[in-house]
Amino acid sequence: MKNLILLLFLFPLLTYCQEDLLSGMDTPVRNEKVTSAFKALKIVNLESTKLAAKGDLYFVVAHRFGSVQDGFEGFYGLDNANTQIKFIYGLTNGINVSAARSEFAYDFATKYTLVSQIKDGFPFTVAGFNSLSINNTLKESLYPKLEFKSRLTYVAQLLISKKLSERLSLEVVPTFFHQNFVEDVEQSNSQYAVGFGGRYKFAKRWSLNIDYAAHLNRSANSLYNNPLSIGFDLETGGHVFQMHFTSSQGIDEAGYLGRTTGDWTKGDVFFGFNLARVF
Repeated sequence: MKNLILLLFLFPLLTYCQEDLLSGMDTPVRNEKVTSAFKALKIVNLESTKLAAKGDLYFVVAHRFGSVQDGFEGFYGLDNANTQIKFIYGLTNGINVSAARSEFAYDFATKYTLVSQIKDGFPFTVAGFNSLSINNTLKESLYPKLEFKSRLTYVAQLLISKKLSERLSLEVVPTFFHQNFVEDVEQSNSQYAVGFGGRYKFAKRWSLNIDYAAHLNRSANSLYNNPLSIGFDLETGGHVFQMHFTSSQGIDEAGYLGRTTGDWTKGDVFFGFNLARVF
């Protein structure tokens, strides 16, 4: 009985000593991943480092109206739209596969996480992206010797993002793509680009998104331009609705990287949106 009473008196002291010892120890949380650098799977045109979770199926409708430069005659772009229907599936928490179809192209792709940004650790999230695009715009009536392989474009990208704060995230995207068919004889089939993108959250549900892709070996005689896109993300009950203006009416990687026709300096831009539903 005396021993029990002694233990009861000593217990608070022992607890205090234990807490004091633990407080002097540095016990950091290891491998805490930094999440939500981007809320949507795309910034605007560029892929973000966000992936669909394992088992999630995304149904995405991406829409680009015609050029606002068309004026009233083209109803400010409403008469000449390009729509892409896309399905994205999370095979695992680190691997996505997708299939898409638009008026301009069929597109098949995979995106996969290579390494994640770690709090007080590795400073970046790095993901890979590869796609195969089948060009629908090439007409056999214009190119009688056209073969199926001529329609193919292969794209490989490295997506490198950093969440700098709760409001600001940035991304850089080194890119290689190979077009089996190019209209300009001086244009190399193998081409290089580097993309830049960012997201700034300025309100609880709103963010400003910008992305740009600089082509590095475009022919001097090319009719195409570098794509610049500016838009807004609206978070609505777990989903993200994206609205933007872009100089590219093409939505697939081969389209916006290699065949952007718009020009911001001439007011030749396209209004569009990306709408996703998760199952």
